[in-house]
Amino acid sequence: MKTGLIKEFLDEKVEQYNHDSFVADDPIQIVHQFSKKEDIEIIGLLISTIAWGNRKSIIKNGDRLVSLMQGKPYQFLMDNSDFSKLDFVHRTFNTVDLDFFFRALKNIYENHGGLEQVFSKDLDSKYAILSFREAMLTTPHESRSEKHLANPAKGSSAKRMNMFLRWMIRKDKKGVDFGIWKNHSPAKLYVPLDVHTGVSARKLGLITRNQNDWKALEELMTHLKTYCPEDPCKYDFALFGMSANNELDF
Repeated sequence: MKTGLIKEFLDEKVEQYNHDSFVADDPIQIVHQFSKKEDIEIIGLLISTIAWGNRKSIIKNGDRLVSLMQGKPYQFLMDNSDFSKLDFVHRTFNTVDLDFFFRALKNIYENHGGLEQVFSKDLDSKYAILSFREAMLTTPHESRSEKHLANPAKGSSAKRMNMFLRWMIRKDKKGVDFGIWKNHSPAKLYVPLDVHTGVSARKLGLITRNQNDWKALEELMTHLKTYCPEDPCKYDFALFGMSANNELDF
C-alpha cells in the first residue's frame, strides 16, 4: 500500500476507534474518575505502570490503588510519609515497589515542581522519560523497583510511559486523552508500541524490525510523523484497534 493510501486508511481508522466508547473497557476509565490535575497525573502514572496483563486484572488492581489512596491520590501522598505497610500486588509490582513510587512521587511534588516539570517540555519522548526516571531514582529504593521504570536508553520501547504521556498531553475532544499538560507538544509524543500496535504496523510495512524495541518505535514514528507531524500519536488508536479487533484483512 502506497504512503498516501496508508495515511488515508489510518485516518479513517482513527475516526473509528478514537472516541469515548474506548474508555469503557480500558484501564484509563479509572483515571477518568478524577478531575483535579494532580490526581489525574498520579493515578494516571500508577495505572500506566501496572498496565500489563489481563485488562480486568489491571482495572481491579487500579481500583485497589484508588482505595488505598482513599480516593484522593494527591492529598494522600502529601498527608502521609510511611507507605511501607500498604498491601498491594499486581504481577511483579508489589508493596516494596508501591512504597518506593509513593515516596518518589511525594518527593517530586515537594521538591521538583510536580510530575509535569520532571518530564521536560523541551525534550522528545525518549529524553523526557529518561528525565522522569532520573528524578524518581533520587529517592532511596531497592534495586528490584528499577525494572518498573522504563529505560529507553537500554532499548526499551517504554510502552507504558509513552501511553501515560499520550494521556497527559494529547487533547482532541474525543473523550479519551486528557491533555492537561499545556506546555508540552503532542508533536513530540511517541506511540505506546505493544503487541497489537506492532502487528498492525508490520502488516502495513511501517516496521521491519522483529523486536518491539525503541529502534522499532523510531522506525514507526518516522512514518507517522510524515502523516501528521503535529499529532503523530493519534495513530495509536488505529494501529491498536485494528489488531485488537482482528481487522487486519487488507
